[in-house]
Amino acid sequence: MNADATPVWEALAGICDPEIPALPITDLGIVRDVDVASDAQGRVEVTVTITPTYSGCPAMDVIEQAIGDTLGRSYDRVRVVTRLTPAWTTDWISERGLELLHGSGIAPPREPVEVPEAVAGASFRPLGTFGAGAGPAAALPGPACPHCGAADAEQLSAFGSTACKSLWRCRSCREPFDHFKPHRAPGARE
Repeated sequence: MNADATPVWEALAGICDPEIPALPITDLGIVRDVDVASDAQGRVEVTVTITPTYSGCPAMDVIEQAIGDTLGRSYDRVRVVTRLTPAWTTDWISERGLELLHGSGIAPPREPVEVPEAVAGASFRPLGTFGAGAGPAAALPGPACPHCGAADAEQLSAFGSTACKSLWRCRSCREPFDHFKPHRAPGARE
């Protein structure tokens, strides 16, 4: 017999990604499904399905443990299932999650945009290109600074405080900041 999963989702919303403490795992979009079932003896089992942001993410073990610890206080059995397909995408980060990233000083992921070749190096430094043979017109401009809002940043390193972020510095306020790398998997949106 299936039961209401709302209390489980509410409890999961209180668990934050250990690498991004301001971001609950539900807003990060890694919680894919919750199933609550009870057996004939009235024992309640909760199954939480998660998808890592990338294979080998070191935070997943900590997140699984936090899910088990949090839900284990209220339910008889907790199972955490990892589902790798479809692959996680930054499209799954909620609007609230994007705001929380920004509010914690991390530039949220952005969509690739068309950049005219004439301005590709004028007001921002291109991050890179998307797709084989993509030229300067397909470059992604630097992220806006989460501190002052300026759209003039330079990439210092392809990796920031974690592998899913890159390190940037604002040319206006000179503050360094992490940028959550965009990750779009074709057909990944459910």
